Amino acid sequence: MYPSFVIWSKSFESGPTAMEQHLKSPADWPPELDDRWRHEWIEAATAKVVALWADYPDRYHVKPHRHSRSQLLYALSGVVMVSTGSGRWMVPPEHAIWLPAGVDHAVDMLGVVQMRSIYVRPGAIAGLPEDLRVFAITGLMRSLMIEAMALPREEQPGGRSALIQDLLLHEILNLPERPLALPLPANRRLALICRRFLEAPSPHTTIDEWAKAAGMSRRSFTRAFHRETGLGLSMWRQQACMFAALPRLADGEPVTTVALDLGYESVAAFITMFKRMTGEPPRSWLKRGQRNAAATASG
Repeated sequence: MYPSFVIWSKSFESGPTAMEQHLKSPADWPPELDDRWRHEWIEAATAKVVALWADYPDRYHVKPHRHSRSQLLYALSGVVMVSTGSGRWMVPPEHAIWLPAGVDHAVDMLGVVQMRSIYVRPGAIAGLPEDLRVFAITGLMRSLMIEAMALPREEQPGGRSALIQDLLLHEILNLPERPLALPLPANRRLALICRRFLEAPSPHTTIDEWAKAAGMSRRSFTRAFHRETGLGLSMWRQQACMFAALPRLADGEPVTTVALDLGYESVAAFITMFKRMTGEPPRSWLKRGQRNAAATASG
């Protein structure tokens, strides 16, 4: 019996190779093989819930891929950016993103990231989300996910392992959602305007300016933008500014600098927006970034 994080390759149905038996911790996996082996292990597993952990350096990029299972990707520390064909999702520390099975996605690490993921077999429990969502992690879910990492690898878990897995599934349904998605329009003209905005975000651009750039009337633009993204322009701009602010705060930049650079007339207005979007003040992000920088320097 192997721990839940043992590498398991589909190429060896009789069990792990000698190298795989030796590399029982993801920390031991060669970087160039880590992502591929992790994917193979997930695809080969048969249990309802599979738990894996991984630690990544700043700016690490996981290439586009997909899983046959849904994934609850939890950022224990650091900031994770998940990109799909339909938009971007920001995953701050103590948050998680739900990635439904079959969704192509790439992952970028903004800062040093401690990632803990739960992979859920389709149909494991009724009511699981069918689309991408960002959740705040409850204290119970955090404890369950950490505990799940140490469970023995069992094809049909029983006893305590089964209870933890079942409680994990039920707690997913209880997680509070956070508005940290940034959907991108499919319309080429609107998508181009949005991408330009992401290069230099500002809360002051008006609907009339966007409508003119898109070659539409104000009314037609408003309807088209909401139809394409599911958001009004004002909310979309706020979330885009948030996406620009989070990595900078995680890197330790002062709150005042970030707020003024993004075009906010007052720091108080930026803080109000930040707390409404993330549930915590930006100073928490600044302190977290300073701790990460200190840890990196000492390491």
